[in-house]
Amino acid sequence: MSDENRLVYSTETGRIKEKSENPSRPKGDGIVRIQRQTKGRKGKGVSLVTGLDLDDAGLKLIAAELKKVCGCGGAVKDGVIEIQGDKRETLKAHLEKKGHTVKLAGG
Repeated sequence: MSDENRLVYSTETGRIKEKSENPSRPKGDGIVRIQRQTKGRKGKGVSLVTGLDLDDAGLKLIAAELKKVCGCGGAVKDGVIEIQGDKRETLKAHLEKKGHTVKLAGG
């Protein structure tokens, strides 16, 4: 498609962005990393699981499984699984049992 015929702004909807066919998510190196984070969470800690090369549906299934194993809540945001509380050791043991290479990252 030539740039001359491309619509970039409409008075009805505002700026028009072209939708990419595949939303780009950085590819992992095959290592699942688990880190603890409290910054911006009012002192409440969460465990972040990154590096799983799955689509959103697959991440939600694994997140549900991890929440059951840990007995706590969590969410999937931008390709990162967030599990409430410092459950890094439990998460590491479960993911290694499922055949993933796991590293504890950060503090």
